[in-house]
Amino acid sequence: MDHFSRVIDLPDEGSTRRLGECLGHHAPASTVLLLSGDLGSGKTTLVQGLGAGLGIPEPITSPTFTLVNEYLDGRLPLYHIDLYRLTGPEVASLDLDEYWDAQAKAPGIVAIEWAERLVSLPPQSLSLALTYAPGGGRRATLGADPDLDVTFLETALGHGLLVDEI
Repeated sequence: MDHFSRVIDLPDEGSTRRLGECLGHHAPASTVLLLSGDLGSGKTTLVQGLGAGLGIPEPITSPTFTLVNEYLDGRLPLYHIDLYRLTGPEVASLDLDEYWDAQAKAPGIVAIEWAERLVSLPPQSLSLALTYAPGGGRRATLGADPDLDVTFLETALGHGLLVDEI
């Protein structure tokens, strides 16, 4: 995933949420966001911002126990998946590709927490790793699959994203 690469400092929770909002405003249908990071690194906060950017009126909650939460009342559907409790074979048995193959579900935005547990990566995906920044806050490292049209990312990150790029 080296077609597009960007590192963004997120000094506080609000910045993490704003990054999600910005992506939600600009991401096209069928965008798959692969989220990784330690517990408490801000994955769910980012998805909450994503939902706000999509105009989803209901609260975005972590699907740790339900595995998938579907939010259908925004600009696009949001499919929020959390693989934290699962092993590789369990993940493989879920048929998650129905969320990004646009045949079984309405095309939307798919956000997958703990995406490193996927057996195979979805095509045309965007990875976003959240880590703890040395001076506090978080650091987001974005990387895009070479086949992903990154125009929306360039637009999103160029339209007043309220964080500093490194």
